[in-house]
Amino acid sequence: MSKLILTNEVSGLGGAGDVVEVKDGYARNYLIPNGLAVVWTRGGEKQVTSIRAAREARAIASEEEAKALKDGLEKATIKITMKAGANGRLFGAVKTADVADAVKAQGLGEIDKRKVEIAGPIRTTGKYEATVRLTAELVANLSLQVVAAK
Repeated sequence: MSKLILTNEVSGLGGAGDVVEVKDGYARNYLIPNGLAVVWTRGGEKQVTSIRAAREARAIASEEEAKALKDGLEKATIKITMKAGANGRLFGAVKTADVADAVKAQGLGEIDKRKVEIAGPIRTTGKYEATVRLTAELVANLSLQVVAAK
């Protein structure tokens, strides 16, 4: 087992600044190479506090604000315009950053692209579902409408 400090949120494992123990292979082959974690050391406590401070600064200010944002996001359909070829096949795929930008463009608020989760790659036009983790307990379900750019 490896003891690590998470530098980004990892779904099902924890948030940035959390100290976790994971299997060696998971740490060595996925978390560390992708920049999601660093090896825990005794001197790493300063790093943990700075990561947690940055995470709290990015966090949504209050629970009421998060609930209001959730209500607004769930009522609206997020329209994402992408370049597409024949038969509605996209050039590339819809990324979490595209979802976050579309939410901001529609005036629904700002969400962190790292908090958006898309079930699978979106490579064609149509309707899709996604989720966004607003706080540790609060998750909003998004309705996405992917359309071809004209």
